Amino acid sequence: MKYKCIIFDCDGVLVDSEAISIGTLVNMAATHGAIIDENYAHQLFLGKSLEFCFEYIAELANKKLPVDFEEEFRRRTFESFKNELQPIKGIHELLSKINVPIGVASNGPADKIRLNLTTTKLIDKFNGNIFSAYDINSWKPNPELYLHAAKTMGFEVADCVIIEDSPAGVQAALAGGFDVFGFSNHTNLEALQQMNIPLFDDMAQLDLLLQ
Repeated sequence: MKYKCIIFDCDGVLVDSEAISIGTLVNMAATHGAIIDENYAHQLFLGKSLEFCFEYIAELANKKLPVDFEEEFRRRTFESFKNELQPIKGIHELLSKINVPIGVASNGPADKIRLNLTTTKLIDKFNGNIFSAYDINSWKPNPELYLHAAKTMGFEVADCVIIEDSPAGVQAALAGGFDVFGFSNHTNLEALQQMNIPLFDDMAQLDLLLQ
């Protein structure tokens, strides 16, 4: 394997959580008069911070959101994650083949990352290498989260590759000087194709890219 360290995004790469999260945002936005097409929301919100999403919804609704909007969003999504969340197809098999240290770096809070990885029986694969943007107050597309993860794990940027599915995450990885492979699907393919990185659409293809 040509890399000494592999750092994964979480949502949409390890766990199939994007539909739950973005669907919840769309439904909650609608109750406040902000109507957003769900397909468009996937393109707009994918990989972005919650602050960005909430600001967009408030601007569209032309009013401030309730002070408990984030708390309610967390409550609804956490409940759905516990009952509905699935691992990305093929990720267990891929991780079982990797023999170098791996980490996960996500814009989400650490308790959400741990919940999602525990629910999908992935958490033991990461040996505690779980990094949240909330821990350093810097969110993708800024590169600091990936730089922090690599440094904490003891690796140089050149030793690492980032696995991402969002344009914002790819921007963060590229800005940090990392190699990055993009996990494409029907909602992000067009955007990722414009970023001039290797793409894959199933984990068996990623296995080949990592060799």
